[in-house]
Amino acid sequence: MKRFLATLEEIIDNLISSKQQVDTKEIEKFVEVLLKANKIYTYGAGRSGLIAKAFAQRLMHLGFKSYVIGETINPSVESGDAIVIVSGSGETTSSVCIGKKAKEVGAVLVVITAHPESSLGKIADLVVKVPGKTKIIERESLAPFTTLFDITAMAVLDSVASELMEKIGATEETIAKKHANVE
Repeated sequence: MKRFLATLEEIIDNLISSKQQVDTKEIEKFVEVLLKANKIYTYGAGRSGLIAKAFAQRLMHLGFKSYVIGETINPSVESGDAIVIVSGSGETTSSVCIGKKAKEVGAVLVVITAHPESSLGKIADLVVKVPGKTKIIERESLAPFTTLFDITAMAVLDSVASELMEKIGATEETIAKKHANVE
């Protein structure tokens, strides 16, 4: 149980230190992009993909037209749309390819990453830097592999959703009305 408690403490400490490290100007720009977008698409590979899907779901709950890239029911991405890619390293091959395609079709590309200088960061219209250890293994950690980035990215994106709620006047009832009712 010593390792469990030490790992939990490390995860919590990373979240606390992230509060000082996340640039609120980047978050303000991100919120503006989302509010202006006709449609919002999310993408990530592996655990980053799960976080991207959770964010797309939260956006849908708030009434945004949101989609997860790779699903069969997606409409075409067009100019005026936003694509949000979650990639800790910013080097995941599929994420970089999708980012390049997003730019080709005129979508606004937002990248959530720990590495703004990455290949994905370099082509993004906006980078939101989220601190945390990624698959590049920048430092030793008790938390497995990409956990520190993953949990912090999820917390940042849910905090962005909360900011959006305030901007559009959404409430818990707004979410409840959009929440799945056939389960």
